[in-house]
Amino acid sequence: MSFSVNGKRIFHSAANKARGYFIYPVCFAGSLFVRVDNRMEAVKKDIIPPEKCCQIEERLSEPAWIYRYQHEKHGWVLCIATLAEPQSNKLSLGGFRIEPEERAALPGFSPEREAIDLAIGMQEKVSWTHVTRVGGPRALKELDRIVGGKCVLLPSAGSRVGEPQDIELLEFAAVCLNDVVESAGFVPVTGQDLGHGTLSDGKTSSLEFLHSNFSGAVLQDTSKPTAEGNFYLLRGVLRACGLELENARVGLIGCGNIGFRILERLREHNSTVYALEAREEKRAEIEALGISVWSQDYKEKFIEMDLDALVINANGGTLDPVTVEQIAANEAIKIVCGCENLVMPDPSGELVLRDAGKIFCPTELCGMMGYLTAVEEYLCRRAGEELDINTLFEAAKKLEEVGERAGRYALEAENQPLFEDAVRAVC
Repeated sequence: MSFSVNGKRIFHSAANKARGYFIYPVCFAGSLFVRVDNRMEAVKKDIIPPEKCCQIEERLSEPAWIYRYQHEKHGWVLCIATLAEPQSNKLSLGGFRIEPEERAALPGFSPEREAIDLAIGMQEKVSWTHVTRVGGPRALKELDRIVGGKCVLLPSAGSRVGEPQDIELLEFAAVCLNDVVESAGFVPVTGQDLGHGTLSDGKTSSLEFLHSNFSGAVLQDTSKPTAEGNFYLLRGVLRACGLELENARVGLIGCGNIGFRILERLREHNSTVYALEAREEKRAEIEALGISVWSQDYKEKFIEMDLDALVINANGGTLDPVTVEQIAANEAIKIVCGCENLVMPDPSGELVLRDAGKIFCPTELCGMMGYLTAVEEYLCRRAGEELDINTLFEAAKKLEEVGERAGRYALEAENQPLFEDAVRAVC
């Protein structure tokens, strides 16, 4: 919650109260100052305009902005990318990513590029909502206010969730989020993404902390509706290919929150399921269910298996050019889908898959139920109502018909369209 002292807004949470923390932003010529236990800590604030965002990411086809905050003492960087024009009062939808160490260490990584790339993907999800008219009741009414965005937080050593400085890191993030609302005139609606968990106090979740310090942070587990959307779209496309779930052989790459939920749904329908999962403890959990599972080292052989569909929900970049060529060479694979962000580093891979007779379902279409859940929660809360998550589960079911109709169109059309073009043709 927030209140005022001497005319300045103070953001306060139960976790802060226990530690004696009070924090508030004071803006001076592009800098933000955070008061922590009577210390003033400086945060550098930069606004990267559309023309410079285009230099960061050439794929950008619409004006976008990055609001970049850097904690001068700790070096933490928060990039808030958005397609919301300044002072537009739009809702900028995109998860709050606390960048995992292994991803931040990738060659060429930058939080600015990560944020803008993910914001582009979010905008594509919004566009799929316009095309399919699939979504919760409040989101569909407010659709013209909704644009893509993303929050990417790059921590330093010792400040990721579960480490000693995690609460201070998220205090910094909350100050920045509140500042961007006040100064830029749009609302980041943000929530679950990579890097979240229980904080170092042993009881508070990182999402709960953000929610208590920033009104645009949502709490709902978006992975469940996201997985439902992926499941129903897959079911429809399989049917277009002449397969029901009970006869389908499905390979899952990545079995985190979304992937594991899809695994459970496939088991309910007696599909033959195989899994590729990086984490040893998760592999043990999957193996205990009687499902064959392999580590990432087995990826090449996994893709050579007799599978009808691949469902990809790992941490990004799974469909690199080599992998795309391997999938194209596997005559058994008919469908490639999933919700993985930044799944295909080279977009031309989509054409390679199409030319090999595969249906590639855009991950932004498969995964759009997550952002729709977040915005529905936010809008319900603003209206003083509780979110009925079942409205999102019901909405997700509509993607089955979309998948089947578009799949049939893609398979039967003489000009061999991309699946995304088939969706636009039938909706």
